Amino acid sequence: MDDSGYGFDNIAAVLSTSPALLDRYMSAARKVSRLAVGDLTLKPGEEIYDAKRDPNKGARNEQLNDELPFDSRAGMTVDHYFPLDAEYVFKIRFLGVQSGGEETEIDPYQVRVAVKAGLHTIGVTSPRENLKAENDAPAGGPGGTAGGRGAMQVPSPVDLRLGGARLKRFDVRATTPEISKLIIGGPYAPTGRGETDSRRAIFVCRPATPAQEPACARTILTSLAHRAFRRPVTGADIQPLYAFYERGRGKADFESGIQSAVEALLVSPEFLFRIERDPSAVEGARTHRLSDVELASRLSFFLWSTIPDAELLDLAERGKLSDPPTLERQVRRMLDDPRADTLVSNFAGQWLHLRNVDTVKPDPVIFPFDEALRQSFLTETDLFVSSIFREDRGLLDLLSADYTFVNQRLAEHYGIPRVYGSQFRRVTLTDVNRRGLLGQGSVLTVTSYPNRTSVVQRGKWILENLLGTPPPPPPPDVPELKPAPHGTLLSMREQMQVHRANAVCAACHGRMDPIGFALENYDGVGRWRAEDAGAPIDASGKLPDGTEFQGPAGLSRLLLTTYRDDFVRTATEKLLTYALGRGVEYYDYPTIRAITRDAARDNYRISSWILAIVKSTPFQMRRASDS
Repeated sequence: MDDSGYGFDNIAAVLSTSPALLDRYMSAARKVSRLAVGDLTLKPGEEIYDAKRDPNKGARNEQLNDELPFDSRAGMTVDHYFPLDAEYVFKIRFLGVQSGGEETEIDPYQVRVAVKAGLHTIGVTSPRENLKAENDAPAGGPGGTAGGRGAMQVPSPVDLRLGGARLKRFDVRATTPEISKLIIGGPYAPTGRGETDSRRAIFVCRPATPAQEPACARTILTSLAHRAFRRPVTGADIQPLYAFYERGRGKADFESGIQSAVEALLVSPEFLFRIERDPSAVEGARTHRLSDVELASRLSFFLWSTIPDAELLDLAERGKLSDPPTLERQVRRMLDDPRADTLVSNFAGQWLHLRNVDTVKPDPVIFPFDEALRQSFLTETDLFVSSIFREDRGLLDLLSADYTFVNQRLAEHYGIPRVYGSQFRRVTLTDVNRRGLLGQGSVLTVTSYPNRTSVVQRGKWILENLLGTPPPPPPPDVPELKPAPHGTLLSMREQMQVHRANAVCAACHGRMDPIGFALENYDGVGRWRAEDAGAPIDASGKLPDGTEFQGPAGLSRLLLTTYRDDFVRTATEKLLTYALGRGVEYYDYPTIRAITRDAARDNYRISSWILAIVKSTPFQMRRASDS
């Protein structure tokens, strides 16, 4: 994982290249080139996929995902890349229950079949046709367990599927087989490299005779280097790669030579680093405009987190990207492209700390939290933020939107009625307290402790990420909260009042705590509650300037009115930081104010907001002294 600075992991100043990282790059390049071209010398290996367990789905007899047949009651799917046309062994492990009630894995069922090279979706599913056997199975005693799982008397069909088609059906001695692992081994007895998407992209020509190989190799390497280096390439760029081709070709065949060159290409500094050069004509100048090719890379990594596509690169090489109408059309095209989803996952995921949802561990004894709920939190917020970006809604909708996305598991958690099934769907929120990000379990869980809520963490999260006014770090001599007298239960507000009695603590907590108290009706995993420690929750807040508000809805109104400009400014700072790959400096603030003014004219629509950043001076220019 890359180091982070200013809240993001694409900040150039904190990124470094160590010998260990270079070694990893070389290892990755070797693996990717062998998979992309196809290496007939590849030795067999095994890859193990663990099934994510969700007891709720099994109990409700629901389809697990859209890639399984509609009649599935249990199962898993994985996308697996098969490097060669060859035979592969598929092993499936199931969970069973021993006579003493202890869970164990049933010996794997396996089959060996021929598979064409390429990326395939592998599914393991228990069809719903075995429901009769499941209902007729004994609830306990020999050969049966309560709830049916692990009963070994009645065989159940389990299908192994490749790309939706059944490869093999197993009769598993369990009434409700629960899949534990899918193991894929191979390749065995390869018959060829196959014809994969990657091979079609690489081999833009095919030499018919050995005499045609050198010219074809140069054509292939020129095409690959053009995309990888994100600029026009010259003979000087191709010659080192061609030397690697010749070395690989001397040991084996033409395709092995290309594989060797691809491996070298993937560790080239021109590929690994975004290089922006200072033109000699402006030597000594403080700032200069990026070339169109450099602007294309900066734009592509901002919106797509990857290299420019052929259309964007072609326009840049023809000098068209510096034309404002052309640039705007390209930005709108790129925002409409599915690759723009990475802007949500990478930018919003780091800005809002959503990546932390993967690592939080609420106490399951205190809170009803499991893996299914964790994934539901992530899916809800991802779909919610994506909808605002995709539908080109206003930035303020992040805090005020009257809809969200839930499945049955999450709807029950929130108390939303009449939502059934595992699929997520958009629902209108009638409870004003659930509107926007502040009512979503992802945000509320990452700002809590494992065993209780935290008004401090929630208040700090809002001050830092939404208002851009983070409190200073606590001094080293802050006294700990004194425990309540034996047999006394204090609410969170009472505990924090004791804490703020210390003048050193009150300086910062006077700002954080009132904001956090407004969210106290949400417990540590986002459920609504009316009491804490047996006492009614007081969700009112009063800021040091005398501003008063009540509960989540009151806090949202405050952020959308009194502190709207602070929220928009902070969001703009965060997005500009992410777009530039550097922290915002004092000289950037006139630009930030101009961006917010431009976006305000269009009600802060996402496209206007992003276009204003792309058109800004910091995005289109660089300082020569930075090199």
